[in-house]
Amino acid sequence: MEFNAIFTLLVAVAVLVIGQLAVRRIGLLREFNIPVPVVGGLIATIVITALRPMGFNVSFFDGLQEPFMLLFFGSIGLGADFRMIAAGGRKLILFFVLVAVLLVLQDALGVGIAAAFGLDPLLGLLGGSITMSGGHGTGAAWAKVFGDQHGIEGAFELAMACATFGLVFGSLVGGPAAHFLIRRMKKNGVAVHTSEPETEAEAIAAGGGDGQTQGVATANVLPALLVLLIGIAAGYGLRDLTYGTAFYLPTFVWVLFTTIVLGNLGRMTGIYRPHGESVSEIGYLSLSVFLALALMSLKLWELAGLALPILAILVAQLVLVFVYTTQITFRAMGGNYDAAVLVAGNCGFGMGATPTAIANMQAVTDRHGPSRLAFIIVPVVGGFLIDIANAFIIKGFIAFL
Repeated sequence: MEFNAIFTLLVAVAVLVIGQLAVRRIGLLREFNIPVPVVGGLIATIVITALRPMGFNVSFFDGLQEPFMLLFFGSIGLGADFRMIAAGGRKLILFFVLVAVLLVLQDALGVGIAAAFGLDPLLGLLGGSITMSGGHGTGAAWAKVFGDQHGIEGAFELAMACATFGLVFGSLVGGPAAHFLIRRMKKNGVAVHTSEPETEAEAIAAGGGDGQTQGVATANVLPALLVLLIGIAAGYGLRDLTYGTAFYLPTFVWVLFTTIVLGNLGRMTGIYRPHGESVSEIGYLSLSVFLALALMSLKLWELAGLALPILAILVAQLVLVFVYTTQITFRAMGGNYDAAVLVAGNCGFGMGATPTAIANMQAVTDRHGPSRLAFIIVPVVGGFLIDIANAFIIKGFIAFL
């Protein structure tokens, strides 16, 4: 049975509604911050997989995924305000360097274990920073590249499985890691102090940047959508222009760059100031539809032969993130309360996504007190800097392999 574009979109929206109902009714899903499209998409693909032996095969229209994916990455770029980097100062730069090192370690670990099992090293990259620090969106984007350009079968299914594992365990590990560090600080007689805004820039960053308080409305959404589409068109142009050269990057990476430039030029010149709520809403909706479209097309049966090596990679990644953040990130960031909260955030987006990181930090600060510095640094690094660094690190590993 083949679905055209309209019926495919209909199923995707139905999947999102099912996922929304499941998250509302199942407390465990809310506790671990499992996204609605992930829940709905996995339910759909399990049902479709169960029906397959009965001769019920479904084929969805695949032309919708890329536009929604690019709108999502464009929204990340458009919301990336360079003033937030200034607000974080040297601490933000240091944290970004630490995160970049972790990206390299994640990829080296994934490639090494894949090679030990006799698998294509590129499969190790999919179990590395692509899905651990990149999440479902980045995983799906690179999986398409690996499938189309490197002939890796089952790349998409593998990426989704790894990203889901990371999302769950990023939620499980982050809070306990921070609590462990805070308890150790108290046991050693180290004062647990909280941070407050120290500069006007920090206060602006913590309060949302442009200070726009208008809600989402057509007047705010249309300009944002126009700029996003201009950025996507420019991204396609740059991808085609660099094709076959050392500067070639996947389309979504170029779109990330073009929208970052457009957004910040608009802010600097005053021509256009991205409305934060509208950009976020477009991005969230685009990611939700994209993930629903992607996940309901999963072919779970293609993962059967990779279960053991992939599980080994994922467990190793879990240990790496916990040890690295608690022993290196914590100490390098000062070994204080802010550093402990940053560890919770780093575990969140180092294995899952930025929303997971924020939820982890919120759980810690609700119990132990605020950390203004952490809530400035993590959204900037986890929200867009990590995607830029990840793109170059992954491309470097691919070139080396």
